[in-house]
Amino acid sequence: MKKLLILCGALAMSTLMTAQDLPEMTYDIDISQNLDTFFVTLSPASALDKSTNIYQFAATAPGTYQTMNLGRFVSSFRAFDKKGRELSVTRKSVNQFEIDKPHKLTKITYQMAETFDTQVEDFPVYLMCGSSIEEDHALINAHTIMGYFEGYQKSPLRISVKGKDNWKVGTALSRKDGYFLASNFDHAVDSPILMGELSFADTTIADTPVEIYTYSQQGKFDSKSLLTGMSDMLDATLQFLVKLPVDRYTFLYFFEPDPIGATGAWEHSYSSEYVLEEKEPTPEYMRSVTDIASHEFFHIVTPLNIHSEIVESFNFVSPTPSVHLWMYEGVTEWASNMLLYRGGVVQEEDYLQNAIAYKILVDEKYFDESWSLKKLSDESFNGGEASRQYANIYFRGSLVAGLLDIRLLELSGGQSGLRELMLKLIDQYGKGKPVSEKTFFDDLTAMTYPEIRDFFDQYILEANPLPHEEYLAKIGLKLTRGETGFSVTKMEEMDASQKMLFEAWSKNL
Repeated sequence: MKKLLILCGALAMSTLMTAQDLPEMTYDIDISQNLDTFFVTLSPASALDKSTNIYQFAATAPGTYQTMNLGRFVSSFRAFDKKGRELSVTRKSVNQFEIDKPHKLTKITYQMAETFDTQVEDFPVYLMCGSSIEEDHALINAHTIMGYFEGYQKSPLRISVKGKDNWKVGTALSRKDGYFLASNFDHAVDSPILMGELSFADTTIADTPVEIYTYSQQGKFDSKSLLTGMSDMLDATLQFLVKLPVDRYTFLYFFEPDPIGATGAWEHSYSSEYVLEEKEPTPEYMRSVTDIASHEFFHIVTPLNIHSEIVESFNFVSPTPSVHLWMYEGVTEWASNMLLYRGGVVQEEDYLQNAIAYKILVDEKYFDESWSLKKLSDESFNGGEASRQYANIYFRGSLVAGLLDIRLLELSGGQSGLRELMLKLIDQYGKGKPVSEKTFFDDLTAMTYPEIRDFFDQYILEANPLPHEEYLAKIGLKLTRGETGFSVTKMEEMDASQKMLFEAWSKNL
């Protein structure tokens, strides 16, 4: 109830002030004093409203699908007026500090422990969504270091980071007079910063500049070799989408041997961030790095452009699941594999076994098939068994997207599949024009065929067994379940319908 009241208060404040009316917030972050601690000073450009007495740290962040409670890492929180006198501060909850007489406040200071080296009992923060300071680098995700005053989430921000003068800096944020500029708190969270002894490479895809910054603790990886390995993927993505829905993009890579915690990647509107184990850069491992990048890069479509109002106006106070996780992660995983196949980067046999057969095996053997894609979304923030089942969104979610592609191709006579539907959605929706959390399934049905509503009901909202054999047979493929593994192969003989649909399904772009 307490969180609900605070949320309502924040919404009420937003109706009184537009973003243009809100004062600029200046964050000064010092990472030079201690290798495990961020020293933060926040100074509003003008006086706050008298009712703005809550300073909020994030409980979660977009695209993480986990509870974080970053307030756990805060210490020495203090508030001051213009004469340097301390204002009374009360800790209201794990993520909230209440400040007495906020209209007299001129600055707050606090310390924030880095998440990499700080042990917590529950809800560990994924490494790629966390923060790190060492002698030769700093990884900054804004939600792990910064908070915001209730009602001022949309205030414009200036952010300075005091590190080492010779460090390279990788970020999608612009910079002016020594400050990174963000239009609001959401924009800052959407724009990680990697600083330190980094390598750099860049290229242009169509008219889109692409930059790569890499920190490699042991020097086994560099940006130029990563760019070389990713070039075909980037070209295939362009072919798949026809045009890229961004005007620039930045890859941030962080390689560390024997990382403690969950490694992986995190997508953002104009960048993606990777914390990966620093193994030997064998062709196999380099390919896995490219596969991960393909998934994250495709997030420029969903949820970063196509998303519901839950993503458009993100609630950092109380984690709120979206029923459309099937699209955000499942469709993205399917597309990131399919674009490599249709773009000629991945061979047919490889795609059939790794993107289809292996995913079917994992879904059926290692996860609870009674969990629908909707349930995976509903439970995503809850930890425990939900955390273990969540990873199936990348397997079952991708498989359902693949079945949807086949069904759309069948109903359209091979003319239009899931790719073409995504291109329509890009044109119809985007930032500032979210899809409806409640009606999107009906909207998609109206854009396609009445039969698609039944597909959504059976395989996304409910957990009915996936009809792999039936759907694969439509495009002339056969699934074989064996004791040691599953395989998908082309049928020796196809009828005219199967040949037509297989050609439409596998066509090069």
